[in-house]
Amino acid sequence: MTSRKRSTRSDDDRLNLRNTKSVGIVSQLEEDVPNAATNLPLDKISLSPSQPRKYFDREKMQRLAESVRRDGILQPLLVRPLAGECFELVAGERRYRAAETMGLTEVPVTIREMSDDQARQFALVENLQREDLNPVEETEGILGLLALRLEKTVKEVISLLRRLEFEVGGKATNNVIGSEDSSAVVEVFTSLGRMSWESFVKNRLAILNLPSEVLEVLRSGQLEYTKGRAIAQVKDESLRQQILEEAVTQGLSLNQIREKIKALKSPDSLQPPPEAEELRKQLGKLNRLSKKSKALESFKTRQQVEKLLSQLQDLLSE
Repeated sequence: MTSRKRSTRSDDDRLNLRNTKSVGIVSQLEEDVPNAATNLPLDKISLSPSQPRKYFDREKMQRLAESVRRDGILQPLLVRPLAGECFELVAGERRYRAAETMGLTEVPVTIREMSDDQARQFALVENLQREDLNPVEETEGILGLLALRLEKTVKEVISLLRRLEFEVGGKATNNVIGSEDSSAVVEVFTSLGRMSWESFVKNRLAILNLPSEVLEVLRSGQLEYTKGRAIAQVKDESLRQQILEEAVTQGLSLNQIREKIKALKSPDSLQPPPEAEELRKQLGKLNRLSKKSKALESFKTRQQVEKLLSQLQDLLSE
């Protein structure tokens, strides 16, 4: 892990997260850096590869695009200058995409000088303020914000939170409580005002352990968290994928999903269908017949049987 050079960074370079709401974080950043409002050609603005938001609801985007076509962009995008005459989008990706869809050539922007950390933190906080934020996005956003604030990797942040949990619960003595890191954790959660760090560790970190296909559907907002958590209980990957697809495409309720899972776990569902047992008996009869029959002594017959056996083996191997 790289060293944390706290002493080399001035107070103005760090956001003061103590005793503020999430909007306060943005306000503090806005006070720290100059800005100017203007119009920019859309092709001069590039998307940041570290944008926290990855999925956009198609219907909502279409409604926004229609609004932009009718009324234009009412709230400027936030950008920061890069080398040359190019700019990087910090906040307002939905408006940016709507402008693209409507074929706009320029958009209103607020230009602000920002460091990489400031831009990333601003984007994370703005994303966490969304009304349609789902639990997966919220969990990943908070972890990303903590990683920036603590100058750690997300994996290291999770480890720190677990150590704090163990120490508070009396399960370990790590001397984490009261440290600079623990104080920063409390400050971030206080500033966001969404939940305590204890609740986050207890109820949210487990989300990251869900099967990847379930996590992807939840992250994209195609399924509610309670439904995804229920489906994740199915251990068989193929069955889990089947239920997951049905839940999304058919809009299954939580009770319907639970009924499907219950049926899979019932003793009857573990018994092979009677047709399969009948086929096994027929194969057994063929095996016994082959031991008595002299037909296999014929070269032509053996060739045909070998071909059929090869096909049968392929079928049974699937």
